[in-house]
Amino acid sequence: MTPYVKAFFDTATNTVSYVVREPEGRACAIIDSVLDYDQAAGRTDTSSADAIITWVKDEGLQVAWILESHVHADHLSAAPYLQIHLGGKIGIGHNITVVQETFGKVFNEGTAFQRDGSQFDALFNDGDSFHIGQMRADVLHTPGHTPACLTYVIGDAAFVGDTLFMPDFGTARCDFPGGSAEDLFASIQKILALPEETRIFVGHDYKAPGRDEFAWETTVGEQRALNVHIGAGRPMEDFVAMRQERDARLGMPRLILPSLQTNMRAGHFPEPEDDGKRYFKVPINQI
Repeated sequence: MTPYVKAFFDTATNTVSYVVREPEGRACAIIDSVLDYDQAAGRTDTSSADAIITWVKDEGLQVAWILESHVHADHLSAAPYLQIHLGGKIGIGHNITVVQETFGKVFNEGTAFQRDGSQFDALFNDGDSFHIGQMRADVLHTPGHTPACLTYVIGDAAFVGDTLFMPDFGTARCDFPGGSAEDLFASIQKILALPEETRIFVGHDYKAPGRDEFAWETTVGEQRALNVHIGAGRPMEDFVAMRQERDARLGMPRLILPSLQTNMRAGHFPEPEDDGKRYFKVPINQI
């Protein structure tokens, strides 16, 4: 089956959100949505999510799922807002519980913050499958960037989140808490074991040097042959050394603190404090 895929590119965070729909039928899923956030002002905006809502409604589609490939560290999820306006269940990997335990401590969330993934409607394990109308979606657990990263394989399309980027840009960083270059290498091998014609849709694009346009669709065959970090059969030892050296030079994503506090709650903000207002915490020297 070849699903139709509509991409929405957010220039502020270089994130690609997707609506994947049945080739025949009206069921669809939304993958890795964005809630716009002005950090300096502490204000949110729904323009990116509203563009998805408008397109889905104009196409007469029915949202079955709102999916997260992982707990994003570079943008806030719009999943609850989309669910209010379009319906659908919110899903993520079962290892969200590991992420919640880790960052529940970092942000000193206390016992009121549930660390069992119950903020989400569904938690997926490796090998699980579910349906989007008549389309079957299969789940690959692909950790390394984070412990909870998933790849969703829907027909001939694989949505890999941050695990892989376009072949000329490489692979995800592994230096966040719970990340592992060894795990990322193994996860990428699982993706590259898919049929070579499988379409790969990446979660971000940053326009590699020499490329003029943003891009987000490639294939397994292209990744096997051309990925600058992992292609042409690069051995694990070389990949891990490269990834660790490269990650040591990377700064933290601009929106990591509000993103983690929101996304580990399935896109909900922290609970109001005693003045009725919600706040993001800034832990000092913790990340």
